[in-house]
Amino acid sequence: MARRVTLRDVAAHAGVSPATVSFVLNAAPGQSIPEPTRDRVRRAAAELGYVPHSLARALREGNSRLVVVEAGGLLWARLLENFVRGLGEELANHGHTLLVSFTGPGQADRRAAIESLSPRAVIDLPALYDRPDRATADGGWIDGMAAHYATQIGYLHGRGHRHLAVAAGPPADPLGALMTEHIRSAATALGMQVDAVLRFDPAEDPLPPLTLPAEVTAIAALNDELALAALAAGSRDVAVIGLGDSVAGALRRPALTTVRIDTHAYGRRAGRDILGLPMSAAKPAATEVVARATA
Repeated sequence: MARRVTLRDVAAHAGVSPATVSFVLNAAPGQSIPEPTRDRVRRAAAELGYVPHSLARALREGNSRLVVVEAGGLLWARLLENFVRGLGEELANHGHTLLVSFTGPGQADRRAAIESLSPRAVIDLPALYDRPDRATADGGWIDGMAAHYATQIGYLHGRGHRHLAVAAGPPADPLGALMTEHIRSAATALGMQVDAVLRFDPAEDPLPPLTLPAEVTAIAALNDELALAALAAGSRDVAVIGLGDSVAGALRRPALTTVRIDTHAYGRRAGRDILGLPMSAAKPAATEVVARATA
């Protein structure tokens, strides 16, 4: 079987970065990418027959009408909640039941119990971001987390920011490290620079005072919760943008600028993928910036 063409293949063929390919193929607004470069990217994608990577398929196939989502170790934020809701609704429409598991490492007995149910499919979300191709396994720079961070950084670029800090969690979080790298790549593609990575532990109270390099004018947070932590710890006036469109961010005054992602439709699309149904019936709305007072 021929190897699947990846976004990195398109980038190499066109002589640009993966982030640039994402900006072009997603028609991201506010970008100053020359038209010849855009044409080169589109031509490379067409010549190679590139199509976006869908959500990873099940790790195993069983005979029951049960589908399991393993979400151990992931932040139960609005993004994940809406994804699971959409997935469950789509499966229910076709006579299947969804089970959400938070087993995580070291709980082999519970994993064995799940396997004994012979589920139709198991979607292991943490494993998706622990694969060799983890940067693109979820859709990457086309419709995965990398593309969503590209939208976030593109907005800051359009507002004139060139020096950024990233609001991230503890350094031991491998998923956070990957998302931070997505932000770095998107910033580099637009001629911007990440000058600092700010570490916040949600369990820490009070938050340590925020220290920023003088040239930093904006903070891009991995999610809304970390954006709110940066605002709470802030020592000077900088723009702050989150990701996830949380209720807490909307209720804050001034309200948090953030990135809205249609994870409910992504969940429905994953359900249709598992069941072998056309995924075009669950097309997610375009990722968009919800511009409020903080950025």
